[in-house]
Amino acid sequence: MTGFINIDKPTGVSSARAVAAVRRKFSTPCGHMGTLDPMATGVLPVGIGKTSRLFPYLLDKKKVYKAVFTFGYSTDTLDATGKTESVTSYIPTENDIKSVLGNFVGEIDQVPPNYSSKCVDGKRGYQLARRGVFFELPPKKVVIESISLNERLSLNEFAFEISCKGGTYIRSLARDIAKSVGSLAVMSKLTRAESGKFNLGNSVGLEEFEDCSDPEKYVIPADFALDFEKLFLEEKDAKKILDGVYEDLGFKDGTYRVYNGDKFWGVGESSGGKLRIKAYVR
Repeated sequence: MTGFINIDKPTGVSSARAVAAVRRKFSTPCGHMGTLDPMATGVLPVGIGKTSRLFPYLLDKKKVYKAVFTFGYSTDTLDATGKTESVTSYIPTENDIKSVLGNFVGEIDQVPPNYSSKCVDGKRGYQLARRGVFFELPPKKVVIESISLNERLSLNEFAFEISCKGGTYIRSLARDIAKSVGSLAVMSKLTRAESGKFNLGNSVGLEEFEDCSDPEKYVIPADFALDFEKLFLEEKDAKKILDGVYEDLGFKDGTYRVYNGDKFWGVGESSGGKLRIKAYVR
């Protein structure tokens, strides 16, 4: 079995638990495409079996988040689940916030949260942070395509929509936007609405999935997530590639979704007319 199950993860559930639910249904190894914090909800694509081999080709896909930032205090985790570190009486106005949002669009430097999976001397950041070890993570380049302030929910709560590339920390964005207007803020709610071609519309709730007796009806074909041009092999050429014979078959250079007949094989890369399958899922 290959393909994706697009889980709509509820709050309070780890990404690992969602993956485990899919693994139990299909009795095969599975992996998720981008962790969601336990407090967050929304789209969590889970690759079944060999489908996880496609993940390297999906890491740079656009992601859309709906977030609530609460101003007036900061925490060690940068979200509402953490321990309060500082407070401020200054709450910015909507216009204050909107005036700085343009500074966070494009390729920017962002310091990840210490409570993250980033490695420091072979240890995960969250492991060190929980032990009270002091360390500083270096900034990394992230790409934010757009960010909008949609609504003021209360005196100190504001709803945002963020479109970004993989690797962006929305918690860090809350910290940095607040700092730029002279305040403090934490991420208090987060929903991932889109991850590449996966969205809430083609997702299934975790509880619904766990209770179903026919999980295959929720499987999204493995090639659905890819945008590469399709390349259909003739049987004789497919056999050569399987046998490790790489001849000039006249394919133009590039990356392809490769098929043998109507069966999706995986991602192939052609150079000098020679095609090699880089990620087999067949």
